[in-house]
Amino acid sequence: MPKQLPPLDLLRKLLRYDPDEGCLYWRERSPDLFLDNGNTAIHSCNAWNAKNANKRAFTSYDRNGYLHGRIFGSAYQAHRVIWAMQNNIWPEQFIDHINGIRDDNRLSNLRCASVTDNNRNMRLSVRNKSGCVGVFFHKLTNKWVASIGVNRKSVYLGYFLEKSDAIDARKKAETEYGYHKNHGLIKKSQI
Repeated sequence: MPKQLPPLDLLRKLLRYDPDEGCLYWRERSPDLFLDNGNTAIHSCNAWNAKNANKRAFTSYDRNGYLHGRIFGSAYQAHRVIWAMQNNIWPEQFIDHINGIRDDNRLSNLRCASVTDNNRNMRLSVRNKSGCVGVFFHKLTNKWVASIGVNRKSVYLGYFLEKSDAIDARKKAETEYGYHKNHGLIKKSQI
């Protein structure tokens, strides 16, 4: 069962979004958000505000490189929270980082995307050896192979003597099948 998403008015009560930086900040909290567990709610509230109010929120990275944080013990990705706060609805699909930088959460860099659209805007994998998604060297034939994913199937684009010809075939197919212009770009950390 999926976790219960916090109401949008609660998000706005807890968090402030800076659109220029693309960052979330914790707002001051009121005592009604705290329980009397050993300390009074007022004491817990004052301690929390002294430590967290007006400071950056959602500053941890998950294993996939996305910023995330916790709201009352449940983890949420920053880009999904930002999208929900700015669009008055929790996204049902993926939220794609248009430029491929997973911690760039400026609203202008976020878009709602299907699985297919999201996959068509992926950066080049660090494991890629050819420098181009969908292009690899086939040792048995001593040729370069190009392919592309379409409708969950791999479409063969051909064998090529020159790597540049395989890359050209792949790039042409990306345009033909509606891949994002940033698909397959090299991450700055790979340079």
